[in-house]
Parts: sequence; C-alpha cells; structure tokens
Amino acid sequence: MKCCKRLRRIAGALIILVAALLVAAWLLLRGSLAQLDGTRTLSEIHADIAIERDALGVVTIHAQSRNDAMFALGFAHAQERFFEMDLMRRMAAGELAELVGSAAIDQDKLHRPFRMRERAQHILAALAPDERATLDAYRDGVNAGLAALSSRPWEYWLLGEKPAPWSDADSILAIDAMFFNLNGADNARETAFMQVKAALGEKVYKFLSASGGPWDAPLTGPPMGYPDLPGAEDIDLRKLDPKLLHYPPPRAENTAPASSNGFAVNGALTATHAALVADDMHLPLRVPNIWFRARIEYPNPRRAGQIVDLIGVTLPGLPALVAGSNRHVAWGFSNSYGDWMDWVRVDLDPEDPTRYQTADGWKPLQESTQIIKVHNAPDLKLELRDTQWGPILGKDALAKDTDGTPLALAWTAIEPGGVNMQFARMDTAETVDEAMDIANAAGMPAQNFVVGDRAGNIAWTIAGKIPKREGTCDPLLPCDWSQPDTGWNGWLAAADYPRLPNPPWQRLWTANARTLDWESPDYAKLGDGGYDFGARARQIRDDLRAKTQFTPDDMLAIQLDDRALLMRNWHALLGKVLAKAGDTAAFADMKKYTNDWNDRADPASVGYRLAHDFRQEVVDTVLDGFAAAVRARYPDFKLPKLGQAETLVDDILLHRPPNLLPPGYTNWDDLLQRCAERVGTRLAAMPGGIAKRNWGEVTKTNIRHPLSVALPRLGWLLDMPRRELPGDINMPRVQAASFGASERFAVEPGHEEYGYFHMPGGQSDNPLSPFYGAGDAAWAAGKAMPFLPGATKYTLELQPRR
Repeated sequence: MKCCKRLRRIAGALIILVAALLVAAWLLLRGSLAQLDGTRTLSEIHADIAIERDALGVVTIHAQSRNDAMFALGFAHAQERFFEMDLMRRMAAGELAELVGSAAIDQDKLHRPFRMRERAQHILAALAPDERATLDAYRDGVNAGLAALSSRPWEYWLLGEKPAPWSDADSILAIDAMFFNLNGADNARETAFMQVKAALGEKVYKFLSASGGPWDAPLTGPPMGYPDLPGAEDIDLRKLDPKLLHYPPPRAENTAPASSNGFAVNGALTATHAALVADDMHLPLRVPNIWFRARIEYPNPRRAGQIVDLIGVTLPGLPALVAGSNRHVAWGFSNSYGDWMDWVRVDLDPEDPTRYQTADGWKPLQESTQIIKVHNAPDLKLELRDTQWGPILGKDALAKDTDGTPLALAWTAIEPGGVNMQFARMDTAETVDEAMDIANAAGMPAQNFVVGDRAGNIAWTIAGKIPKREGTCDPLLPCDWSQPDTGWNGWLAAADYPRLPNPPWQRLWTANARTLDWESPDYAKLGDGGYDFGARARQIRDDLRAKTQFTPDDMLAIQLDDRALLMRNWHALLGKVLAKAGDTAAFADMKKYTNDWNDRADPASVGYRLAHDFRQEVVDTVLDGFAAAVRARYPDFKLPKLGQAETLVDDILLHRPPNLLPPGYTNWDDLLQRCAERVGTRLAAMPGGIAKRNWGEVTKTNIRHPLSVALPRLGWLLDMPRRELPGDINMPRVQAASFGASERFAVEPGHEEYGYFHMPGGQSDNPLSPFYGAGDAAWAAGKAMPFLPGATKYTLELQPRR
C-alpha cells in the first residue's frame, strides 16, 4: 500500500515537473514573440514610425526618411528572424561552429579562408557616407528589435547561447552569404574539368564541358548544336576495367541547381500598357522562408511631395528591397551562371616558398592564422596563405593543378569593389534605363536582371560586377596570371555590359541557361559557369510566344506549368525498351504502370516516376563511364554537376558510338534494358511495389526549420505539412522535396493592385506567432494571393525620445 502511494506521489511529481517544463517552454516561446501592437520610444530615430502588419505578417513601414525606414525594417527583421540572420552571417564568415558545434566545422573550414569578416571592414571603409548612415540605422534597428523582445529568441535557449549584437559588417556578410549560396565556395566544376583534360585529353574535355545544345532558348542567337563526339582514337570506354564503375552510379544531378525563372512582357501586350514582370527564385526551402515580405514608404528625395513606395521581398540582414516594385519599375532575378570563379596557378619560388611570381615580379604570400571557435569543443587553428588573386585553398590534390602547382581562387566576391550597397538606389529608379545603370554598378552575385517600367518598357542585363578578362587562357582551366596581360584586369565598364532593352519580340525570359548568342562578344564577357539545361527556358519562351495579351494570371500559369515536355522523349524510349524486354516481375509491373501518364509531372502519376527514374539511371550510367576513365588516373574523381548532361547523353544515344559504351554492356540496347531493369527492381523492392511509386513520393515537401534537422522530434511543431506537389527540375514549375520557388510574383509597376504574390514557410520563426507558416498552403496550391499587403491587423508605433 505504501509502495503504491509512493509511486502515485512520484508519478504526480513527474506530471507536475513535465507541466512546469511545458509552461516554461511556452513562456520562453511567448517571450520571444515580436511585439505587434503598442508604442515604443527609442532614441535612435528622428520621427514617428508606424510598423503595420496584415493577417499574413506582411510588414508595412511608414517613415519620414529612408534611414528611419531602414531602422524600422531592421527592428522587424530582428524580432521575427534574428536567429536566421545570425546563421547567415556566421555561415559567410566561417563562424557557424561557434554557435552550433562541431557539425559545422567542415563548412567553416571551407569558408574561413576567404576572410569575409576582415574583408567586410575594408568594404565598410569604402562606402559613401549616406550608405554607411543607412547601414548604421539598420544596425541600430536590429539591435533595438532584439533588445525589445521579452526573452532572447527561443533557438538560443535550446543551444545554450546568447545572441551577439548586429554590426554593419554583418550586413556585408549577408551579401557574402548569397555569393556562397549562388556560386559555391570550392569551384569544384573547374577542378573536375582540369582532371578530365589531363586524364582524357582535349576532345573529351570539350565534349563534357559543352555550354548548350539543341534545347537552348537564348535571348539572342540560335540554339547550339550537339557537341562533337570523341572518337575511338580519343577514348574507348570498352577497354576500361569495370571495377572503376560505380554502382549505383553517382547522380549527375544529385542536387538541384540554384535556379530561378525571370520573365517579362512589354506594355504593348498588357491592358494597363505597363510592363508585366514575373519572378520565382528557386532556392532551398525552409521555415521560415529566406525572404521577408515588406512594404516600405518614405518621402521621395527626388520628387518633393511624393513618396517612395517599395513592395516585395527583403533579405533579413540587409536594408534594401531585393525584388518587387517601387511603383515605377518592377524587377526580378535569376542566377546567371556566368563564370565568376577562376583557378590561378601560383608559381612559388623554389628558393623561398613564402613568395610567388606575379607579372610585377616576386611578391610575399600573405600568411595568417585563423581560429575557428567550436561550441563545447576545443578551438581549431587554420593556417592560411593568400595571394593578390585570392586564397590558396587547402594543401591536398584538389587544391593543386594536375602537375602539383598550388592554386589560388579568384572570385568576384573577394575582388575589391565586388561587394557594395549600390543596389539600394533602386528605391528611386523610374525607368528601365536607370534600373540597368544601378544593376550594372551593384556589388552582388552576378544575376540575370529582368526589369520593366510603368511606361511599358522591358529590359535584360546583368546585375552585379563582371570581371574584365584579358589573355588567351581557357577560363575553365587553371591559368598562369603571372604572365603579362593575363587574368582579370578590374571590372568591365558599364558601357560594355550586355544589355537587351525592348527586344522587337516584346518578351524576355531567363531560366539559368545561356542567354546570349555563343558567337557574340558579349557571351565571352560572361563565360560559362555551368549553364543549366535549356528545357525550362524554352518552355517559358514558348509559353510567352503562345499569347498576344497578358494578365498577371497568365504569368502565374507559366510559373505553374508542369507539362513534361522533356520527359515525353524518355517516356517514349522507356516504352520501346519495355516492348523488347522479357516478362520478369520488374518488367511486367513497369509495362503495366508506364502508361499511368498524363503528360505532366503529376504527383499521382506512376508513369512519370518511371520515366524520370529511367532517364536518371541512363544519364548516370552513361556519364559514369567517363568518370571511371578519369578515376583510372585520379581514384577520388567525382563528376561535377553538368548542366548539359541531357545534351551529352542525347547526343550519344542518337549516334550510339561503340567507343563510348561503358564496359560490361554488349551494346546500347543492352545498356538501356539493364537500366530499366535496375529501376524496376529498385522500385519494386520498396513497400507496396511499383504500384505505389507515384511522382508525389519524390516531390513530397520537406520544408523544415533549421533546428528540427538537429532535433527531429520537434518536427511536428516546427516543420510545414508535407504535401505531394506537381513539378520537376526541367520545367517552369521547379519542385523537389526541399527545393523550389522561394516566392512567386507578377506585377505591373504602377498597377500593383492587380499583381499576385505567394511564398512558402511564412514570415516568422516563432511557432506561437500567427505568421508562422502563414501563406504556405496558398503557395503549395499555386493560389494567387494579393501582391499588396492586406488590411492592417496590427500596428506598432515607434516614437523618438523627445
């Protein structure tokens, strides 16, 4: 009896303890909620500011100056997103392990050699006084917003850390973070090409490094043809040791590219006679979303009595509108995939390896020691070596040319002038010409910039700095820049930037593929940093050509176009292969379900899944033959992401050259049939067999909060509902489980009331916020939500201390 009473007392105590912990957790979460209503008095502002929010948490800021407006934006960013801002600045600086521990050491070791925090101080020193004043105001707003929370952001309680204040340098690091996201940090593609050329020769290297093909849809010039196939005198894969092949073959497209769609139509094709601009930037999806929706109003310094009215998305960490409309012009981006990184051969003095050869003679290496702090673990020391061109990355074979010469990485992100704050001048741009001037001068990752104005004009150019290349080096291979007139010589002059204003065909489209005629001088200015396959751009172009009048709804229909134009060919090829195959269990089910197909990337379709997986298996198998040939000399070789993988394999299957058949297959029909068999066997072995393998199983969304990855038991609270969505990579509606459109909008400048906007993941990172995940369901459904903020539901007044 006493035992039972004791157990009841223990159970009661445990219940009370659990309840207390839950209450404490709830209080911590509640304490870190943004303040939505009321009044705050602050010494850093100069006039009254109103921060309004609608039901989705879209912020509208009314201020009396730009700096006060950016203070308010910083205040709102910090209250809703400070943890994500902290992750971003730390990622760029190589300081993430200090917050999250040893899991981030490898990434810090990759990023720290660029010394981004140190470089940020030099960038700040070069800013114009008004640019620095804006950064100061934003910084003060961020720190005021953080201090105004009743409790530090809840993520820091779980990590056992306190947030460090925001600095001006951290906003520069936010730009650096986008360079890392969009360009990478290791130049792995060019590393692989140098090994391909050394192992397999010029013709094979040229084949694998093709920049385009028949699917291209550039803005100017025709599609490229198929690249020349290397002959048996160049390479014969049949003679390879089959042990060099990998199975399953490494995925040629194992990650989705940092991609986007940006397109526009001239005002002659709209009822308002204003240009119509659409944009959907494809990025890794997370909770909360990378972007923060805002409308920002303040007096226009160009036009007395008028206001600047900015509407669109901001990036928490930066005092600027990234994409959207200012009522005069509207703009959007897609990653350009120009060549913004180059390997430079570093000729060290054999008598003194602390100095290296330049065109001006010997110079000393800049040597430094960096300390990576690790949460709950010992510090890590990095010894770095820098040249005038960039850092020498690592000491292993991948940081050296094939003859052992060390390599330094030249990158636009670390060139003087490559990062600045000039894009903020878009606030007051009134025409596409003004917008292009601003875009060309901006220090940011080089992007396709599509812009339109309220007068109906449209234009394309590059936003971001373009290096001025000199010499005859192949930019995809390491080059000796110590030779006179070789390498990068500053930046391309604005007058020399490629521009395409108001094309006669009245439409513009970009989708990460080649945009310019490959025989034009402008193409050489951009180079090839890994252009995406042209199917997506072509589908958008053809959708635009199919109409003569456009509304925002028409642009949304293009963004949601999930027709399987590329996969039709593979579906037909799979049908032919299966018709010749036997009646094994795997083949029988494949034959049965291949025709579960409606010509779309439909989540319910088994036929699309079969065609997709068959295509991937064939592409990977064919390309792994080339990778195996390189592995004969470089055992750790990995084939890079090849944007033109489809072009290469299509060329091979069209001609079926015996010398390019990987070892172990009797002929090309045998390869295709065995690829199909492997796909069928693999899918049949999964629960429910092939009948349950619909496409939605692949695209089922997995949109997670950063901490739920480390704490999966919190996924039910932090992550978005999982939904099987239509779409794929090589079509306008880009969709993967954790990758896709980070936003979709279309807008006519001056007529924003007709535009639409939606994005996944919501505005806030606090699970108790009414804005946590708000809008995610509309994004998933492809529902057009208003571009303008909705009715005001909450108002916070910021008043200066008098």
